[in-house]
Amino acid sequence: MARVDVIMPQMGESIAEGTVSRWLKKVGDEVKRDEPIFEISTDKVDAEIPAPSAGVLAEILVTEGQTVPVQTVVARLETEKGAAVGGKAPEPAPTAAGGNSGTKAAAAPAGGPPPKTESTRKSPAVAHPPAAPAAKSAPAANSLEERLRTRSSPLVRRMAAEHGVEITALQGTGIAGRVTKRDLLGYLETGAVSGGRAPAAGGPSMHAPGSVEQHGPVPEPWPGDVVEPMSVMRQRISEHMVMSRRTSAHVTSFMEIDFTRIARLRAMHRARFEKENGLKLTYTPFIIKAVVAGLQAYPVMNSSVARQSIIYRKQYNIGVAVALDWGLIVPVIKRADEMSLVGLTKALNDLATRARAKKLDPREVQDGTFTITNPGIFGSLMGTPIISQPQVAILGVGTIEKRPKVITGADGEDTIAIRTCSFFSISFDHRIIDGAVADQFLAHVKREIETFPEQGL
Repeated sequence: MARVDVIMPQMGESIAEGTVSRWLKKVGDEVKRDEPIFEISTDKVDAEIPAPSAGVLAEILVTEGQTVPVQTVVARLETEKGAAVGGKAPEPAPTAAGGNSGTKAAAAPAGGPPPKTESTRKSPAVAHPPAAPAAKSAPAANSLEERLRTRSSPLVRRMAAEHGVEITALQGTGIAGRVTKRDLLGYLETGAVSGGRAPAAGGPSMHAPGSVEQHGPVPEPWPGDVVEPMSVMRQRISEHMVMSRRTSAHVTSFMEIDFTRIARLRAMHRARFEKENGLKLTYTPFIIKAVVAGLQAYPVMNSSVARQSIIYRKQYNIGVAVALDWGLIVPVIKRADEMSLVGLTKALNDLATRARAKKLDPREVQDGTFTITNPGIFGSLMGTPIISQPQVAILGVGTIEKRPKVITGADGEDTIAIRTCSFFSISFDHRIIDGAVADQFLAHVKREIETFPEQGL
């Protein structure tokens, strides 16, 4: 009889911890090798984790909702069929009053010390900046503690750099003292200034008078209400959206675009395209082609802000938002400028399918330079999407539908015609993008779509 440890995998170089979001098997269940046995959520992606070998699930050491470092043993398998089940699932971690579970404690593997756990999460609204860390010897450069502290969240490091905050000077609430996004946002809320200088203790917030709770009172459930904790993905989306609003000066512009030509090209070539490639020909690849052309014409739309500098990206990595039943994820098509319409269609289908099946690699949702979101598939006419940091713009695509339009003929006479149209929106960072440039970019995308060449198919 032998036991095999099931560990929390490292889903990407910069990821140092993961949350067990759901167990797909229970203690005593037989599992096959490579059969999914639990789901995890990280800062980057949700994924199903397969069994390392066939056997019986003997122990579950980390319960649903707990966050533990990578390489932590989360379960054990008996590798001989029919072997006695030698463990049982641990009791859930205690929750705070009112049903809000903030502590994510990791169960210790048998025979070893318990892993470090993440402290109870606190509201980003804090009255004072985080206390300076107590004097202690610096961790070794390559130790797990140092990796957790300095490499687990590139987003936090970028935010700290943009605001001039020395991240190692803050006391974090994450594993091994890691400074989380919530810690940094709370620190910035206190009025910290660029250059890493902390405000005076008890100083007023830059966002609200000192005597007022910064984000309003916490609502209490009423009798009959249902209270459910946010999923890990929903927490990440919430944090990213609030952070982006605080980081970028958001402005949104709109333009109506005529898809009639592309609609006719699709109707003419759809059957051949689907027969040759086995894929449906949608509008999205045409939009990506037009967007890449616009980014090449207006490079600032494909950039990032680094303090007082602008980084002009030379790769065109297009993120396309995919709505999931449990949230939203943005897979990235790398080097989209090098792909044909067929290549874009294949990449879109592959990424969307694996996103819904929780099969994406974290690298496939990283390094985007521009994002497209398409609420129009649900009937929305237009929207004002929030920028995905550290990008500086995002395109919103409204529903594509037939509308009556006034058309001026060659003889100067106006007629009413039925045209296939959509409203596009461009949300952009007004720190570095002027309204005129954003509108010129959108006008370029409009021309590309309305004059799309037939040979492009």
